[in-house]
Amino acid sequence: MFEGIWIFPLLGVVAGILAGLLGVGGGLVLVGALAWLLPLYGVPKEAAMHAALASSLASIVMTAASSAYAHHRRGGVLWPTVAWMVPGLLLGGWLGSGIAVKLDDQVLRWFVALYCLLAAAQLLSSKAHRAQAGVAATAPSGLPMTAAGVGIGAMSAVVGIGGGSMTVPLLVWRGIAPVRAVGTSSACGVAIGLASAFGYALHAPAGALPQYSIGYVYLPAAIGVAAASILAAPYGTRLAHRLSGQVLKRVFAIFLITVGVTLLL
Repeated sequence: MFEGIWIFPLLGVVAGILAGLLGVGGGLVLVGALAWLLPLYGVPKEAAMHAALASSLASIVMTAASSAYAHHRRGGVLWPTVAWMVPGLLLGGWLGSGIAVKLDDQVLRWFVALYCLLAAAQLLSSKAHRAQAGVAATAPSGLPMTAAGVGIGAMSAVVGIGGGSMTVPLLVWRGIAPVRAVGTSSACGVAIGLASAFGYALHAPAGALPQYSIGYVYLPAAIGVAAASILAAPYGTRLAHRLSGQVLKRVFAIFLITVGVTLLL
């Protein structure tokens, strides 16, 4: 139906803008789109969801790096928090990908959809803890953040995202201004993407996908999305710094609901 791979860079533009705006929230859009598109490129339908998750996570590495750099230039990344979370994120991403490859395609689809809806409900119902204090809040650190990283990394690997829908609400609850939570989440997404993508590549059974693949990672999709998203992410970052914290939270929640309902339908 589609000729060439032009659709993947187009998805990358959308993912990049959402990454800068929402903290790598673009991964959820990618999963839904790729799960539908990849069978048109020879990926077996029974492996489409696994390939969508793996390819999304592989592309997130560069998308997250571009978004994090753009936020860093505006002082929007809490690097002490990132340093504490990275060990847990790496471990969780690797473990989560190992679990996901053993799950049925349809089970994964429902899991991702349910996750989107629950995350949206949590975000809409959460109340600011110290978020009104804005940038004056101390960067969260310590072993609790490392432990949180394990859970976030594992869940992100199973649903194919950079962890923004968990990291952002966690940091906002800890009193960080939403725009800085998004920037910090972007930096964390690099670690999640690396560990999870390697996991999907190495945990996959032999011959899981056709040529141009490594394990469950379909390279044309991962590379095409990543190349375009790198250029688009800074534009989402600029938009994030112009919106108020409450508007950013509402945009994020509406986005999650839309993706979740789409997957269920």
